[in-house]
Amino acid sequence: MASDPLGKSKRSFVQIIDYTFRRMMAAPPYKQFLLLLGAPLFLIVLLYYLYQRKKDGYSEQESKLKQSLIASGQLDQFKKDFTDQLIRKRQFFGKQIDDGEIAKEAEKLAQCKLEAYVSELAVEVIRKETGKNKMSFEDAFSVLIEKKWFFCLSFIPGLFMYLLLFLYMNPYVKYIMERLVMTVFVVVGVSILVFTILYISPFNPAANILGETATKEQIAAFNALHGLDQPYYIQLWNTIKGIFTFDLGSSFAGNEDVISTILRKFPITLTITVWSLLLAVVIALPSGVVSAVRRNSIFDHSFMLIALLGLSIPSFWQGLIFILGFSVNLEWLPATYNSHNWLSLIMPVVVLGTGLTAAVARMTRSSTLEVIHEDYMLTARAKGLSSRRVVMRHAVPNALIPIITVIGLQFGGMLGGAAVTEKVFNISGLGSYIVDKQFIPDVPAVMGAVIYTAIIISVVNMMIDILYAFFDPRIRHKMKQY
Repeated sequence: MASDPLGKSKRSFVQIIDYTFRRMMAAPPYKQFLLLLGAPLFLIVLLYYLYQRKKDGYSEQESKLKQSLIASGQLDQFKKDFTDQLIRKRQFFGKQIDDGEIAKEAEKLAQCKLEAYVSELAVEVIRKETGKNKMSFEDAFSVLIEKKWFFCLSFIPGLFMYLLLFLYMNPYVKYIMERLVMTVFVVVGVSILVFTILYISPFNPAANILGETATKEQIAAFNALHGLDQPYYIQLWNTIKGIFTFDLGSSFAGNEDVISTILRKFPITLTITVWSLLLAVVIALPSGVVSAVRRNSIFDHSFMLIALLGLSIPSFWQGLIFILGFSVNLEWLPATYNSHNWLSLIMPVVVLGTGLTAAVARMTRSSTLEVIHEDYMLTARAKGLSSRRVVMRHAVPNALIPIITVIGLQFGGMLGGAAVTEKVFNISGLGSYIVDKQFIPDVPAVMGAVIYTAIIISVVNMMIDILYAFFDPRIRHKMKQY
């Protein structure tokens, strides 16, 4: 954790840039991006750094010390020590001893140790003679950035570097930026995994679509048309490129534009999932809190039993029972989904939200139970606050972190697992679309649906992480320290 040597009110704009630059140079991942984005600018800094080192006498002092140590036999002593170590190491592991190989490796190690030793000695000598420390690359940047002319001239060639510095300054923007970069890696990883599974699957898209009567020439023409005759790496690269350029071409079956189809079907799945999530939160949060406050009461045991049943009931069975009861027997609700009839949403939403409601309720109860026995809760009661105020102001906000985690994870599972519910209620959403296409396998269609679902889940998880900081001041403080 880096400490801020300057108070926020005392730091100038240039000092903030310098301080942020030093922090980023201390973090290896950011250091690489920083040096890459500011390459033209850092070339000037490097030249100035080398000039200052030569001017300060470090290079000359290092050269003198190195010659002196070599003349005194220090290098030979290092070689002898490393040679003995390498021989003992090979003898211990029972390896064959090659004198020529050992001599080369000992020479290399001795030179490295001599360079490090000389550098340390030179720093000490110069410090005693001049009272100055050795200038680092970061120090050279600090000296130059303090000059207004350098900052003005460097703004254009170092624009992307300064932009990265400004993003890093704000802890929340930095946090979001890191999550977005992680999302890119997740998308690439999921793309490779899903494509590889489809590629090695025993299904033959050409044979499945053209039928059993298709000739070899027809199958070959189909594969050539859709690029299935190309090597694995070329197909994978074209697929990943299409994902990031929003161009996955047309599906094998139906010749539909994949992106347009996903944009048409995904809102249906998202609507059902969001309504199910809202239903679960509205029911589960109050019920879980009341169960925790009234622990071991009739309400507590009854509701936890209902929650356990909700977790145990398979969604497809629950959907069929709902259709049989509310559509066939009672004729209250339509059995299949109709975008023009809001009543057709009720049963899919309830079926999809049952499991989430049960999971969130149980987590709310257990998390609240952990919080209400903390010392600060006893202090709040000792101050004379009412039980309701203690629970709502102190217990619930501190119990929300694990609850938010469960909601985020379950939302992703609902979004990806809505296929069963969509099939039961004949909903033409993204889940049923994936199920229909995966048995061909229709690679562009499946890849598009799975990958863009993964992107939405990653964005939701990022929002959940941001909510952590909103509800917990400890997390906000930690974010500002790194």
